[in-house]
Amino acid sequence: MRLYSMPSSGNSYKVRLILAMTGQAARIVDCEYGSRALSQARQQGALPYGKVPTLVLDDGRVLAESNAILWYLGEGTRFVPEDPVERAQMLGWMFWEQYNHEPVIAVRQALISYPHRAAEATPQRLAELLERGHALLQVIEEALSGRDWLVGDQPSLADLCLYAYTHSAGPRGGFEMGHFDAINSWLARVETLPGHVPLSG
Repeated sequence: MRLYSMPSSGNSYKVRLILAMTGQAARIVDCEYGSRALSQARQQGALPYGKVPTLVLDDGRVLAESNAILWYLGEGTRFVPEDPVERAQMLGWMFWEQYNHEPVIAVRQALISYPHRAAEATPQRLAELLERGHALLQVIEEALSGRDWLVGDQPSLADLCLYAYTHSAGPRGGFEMGHFDAINSWLARVETLPGHVPLSG
């Protein structure tokens, strides 16, 4: 397989993480923002939605959208629950991540981290994202209260999906992670899973 991946992106990181944790092999094509590789991939029509991550399968078929790729790579592994209700709950978290969590937690990190987004990083926008982000993190905090994983008794795609941008919310996004004890314990558990690789890996 071939993975077009942005090294600094949490969405791309999710895919690299599950590849590593499940021992699946893929050739990684680094497509950082503004890179020649990203421009070439777009020009060649390799990215269906014009963005990464995109996974090209051995037979040439193409998958886009990080959580759809996660589902494909996770099927048949320990990261997808056997119970149909737990699978649906897992998918619920994955939908919530893209619709609620990512547009706030990831966007604030991007405004702070990427020079080409600096013009958007007004004090008002950053303050708004900070407030909204803390409310979203509280949802995860409450869900993890008294439990190790978001769904069932084992780590699932929901945990990998939400870990990607949550683990960097403090250092890259300026969120006050000291308020979220359950989240911090959960992040540490994810980092001890076999095959874990860091964002910079």
